[in-house]
Amino acid sequence: MRPGEERPVEGGACGGASELELLKLRAAERIDEAAERLGALSRAIWSEPELAYQEHHAHGVLTRFFQGEPPAASWTVQPHYQLATAFRAEWEPPGVRSAPRPLHLGFLCEYDALPGIGHACGHNLIAEVGAAAALGVKGALEGLPGPPPPVKVIVLGTPAEEDGGGKIDLIEAGAFKNLDVVFMAHPSQENAAYLPDVAEHDVTVKYYGKASHAAAYPWEGVNALDAAVLAYNNLSVLRQQMKPTWRVHGIIKNGGVKPNIIPSYSELIYYVRAPSMKELPVLTKKAEDCFRAAALATGCTVEIKGGAHDYYNVLPNKSLWKAYIENGEKLGIDFISENDAVLNGSSGSTDFGNVSFVVPGIHPYFYIGSDALNHTEEYTEAAGSQEAQFYTLRTAKALAMTALDVIFKPELLERIREDFKSKLQEEEFLNRVE
Repeated sequence: MRPGEERPVEGGACGGASELELLKLRAAERIDEAAERLGALSRAIWSEPELAYQEHHAHGVLTRFFQGEPPAASWTVQPHYQLATAFRAEWEPPGVRSAPRPLHLGFLCEYDALPGIGHACGHNLIAEVGAAAALGVKGALEGLPGPPPPVKVIVLGTPAEEDGGGKIDLIEAGAFKNLDVVFMAHPSQENAAYLPDVAEHDVTVKYYGKASHAAAYPWEGVNALDAAVLAYNNLSVLRQQMKPTWRVHGIIKNGGVKPNIIPSYSELIYYVRAPSMKELPVLTKKAEDCFRAAALATGCTVEIKGGAHDYYNVLPNKSLWKAYIENGEKLGIDFISENDAVLNGSSGSTDFGNVSFVVPGIHPYFYIGSDALNHTEEYTEAAGSQEAQFYTLRTAKALAMTALDVIFKPELLERIREDFKSKLQEEEFLNRVE
């Protein structure tokens, strides 16, 4: 097969771009046919927000959705896959099992919420996009005449993105092994094929001092709150020498129990963020020096403990997101430019970054009909609105169409793999990722 030549759409027949476009149309139609069920799925998750690793209701809603998709038992569903609130659903065309190893395409669903404000990051819509895109690909492929292409569609339910990193747990458990390309999309205020999600390290800092009466004999005490305040101020001063792309932000979680008692204990929680895994340790070291200096100045002892998982920066895959833009524009999606995406700065951190170091993937952002900002009560309302449904399903169609390009354009798949390898080399991670 020559470079740029599409895989035949029909088994043994000479397929062309027009036939592939018809398949994409079929995928979009399949998503439209399932729109009511997909909207109900999203609303069921939105109406009962659950925190990280506690998404039992959402897990049940999603697994029942795939178990009940017609025709009966078309999806092989594994509830509680590796984690209590994760799942895996698989579909492959009949006859593929006898073929050589099929192409494994993964569609990721998130569904955890934020404390106090519910689905203010729209993870109910992420779950809907993943499910809808997978249905679209299945709908396009199952009606093909002749031998089907060797492909397996896999939906992974990935809990705990907001806290803990469920995808990282699943990576360590082998859930992403043998996947060729993964797809998901995240709600935002704009349409972007790529935004520079950054690497993140969270740290808990505990200071131990000595209690004493704050009025009668304060000199007998060692003030742990002073250590926390000094650490906070040390980091504020550090910002003058921080790169514009670095972020350090946190809270004082515990600062004492009573004004007339010198606090013997204080606790801070901080997030440290940098554009890449190469820069993250540099900034982390500077932050930890600030914490230790505060202990030295006050006479406290300090305990610095990092989180269970660092979130990696998301590796861009230009070949994949250019195909996504091409498909999205056909559906009327107006994307911000690549320069605007970079100039707008970072958009936060996600455990999809870790996935992007293991398997090529795409994590675009999509407008949902509201200018509200993520992690606000207004965005919670927008994520549950009927208006968001049009934009969510349109994004799912673009993902499904891009997946069909990956299936039927071997040259595209090769470029995607080359981009992935190149970015790993840039990050000096090539020999560290299995």
